Amino acid sequence: MATWDQFETEAPDLAARVRQRFEAHKTHVLATLRADGSPRVSGSEVEFIGPDLMFGSMPGAMKAHDLRRDPRCAIHAHPADGDAKVSGAAIEITGPAKAAYASPPGVHDYRLDLTEAVLTSVDEATELLIIEYWRPGKGVSVTERR
Repeated sequence: MATWDQFETEAPDLAARVRQRFEAHKTHVLATLRADGSPRVSGSEVEFIGPDLMFGSMPGAMKAHDLRRDPRCAIHAHPADGDAKVSGAAIEITGPAKAAYASPPGVHDYRLDLTEAVLTSVDEATELLIIEYWRPGKGVSVTERR
C-alpha cells in the first residue's frame, strides 16, 4: 500500500490527472463491504491533506461500521472528463493526530492507503478507450480498447 504522496512520486502525471478529477466535484462514491461481503455505496467527500487522500464519515454511519470491520474500499470520482477510481484500505485517524483535522465530535476521519489508481478516458479521434492503471512499486500500465 502507498500514501497519495507515493503515488505522486511514482506516477506524477497520472496522479495529477486523477487528483484533478477528484477536485472537480465535491461528492464522490465510496464503496465498502457489508458484513455479508456484499457491496455498499455511499456518498463521500475527499480532501488532499499533506501526503494523504482523506475522507470522512458521520458518526454512526453504516460506512464507518463497514470500514471498522473491513477497511478495504474504493472511491469513484464524480464522472465527467475521465473516470477516476482509487482503491485501498481506509485507516481511521484517531488520538492526537485527529486534532489536526478539526472535525466535529464523533466524525470519523480516514486516510486511504492506496493499492491502485485507475483513470479511464476516451480518445474521440481514434475511438479508443484508454485505461491507465497504477499499483505501488509497479509503475503505470496503459491498455487501449475499441
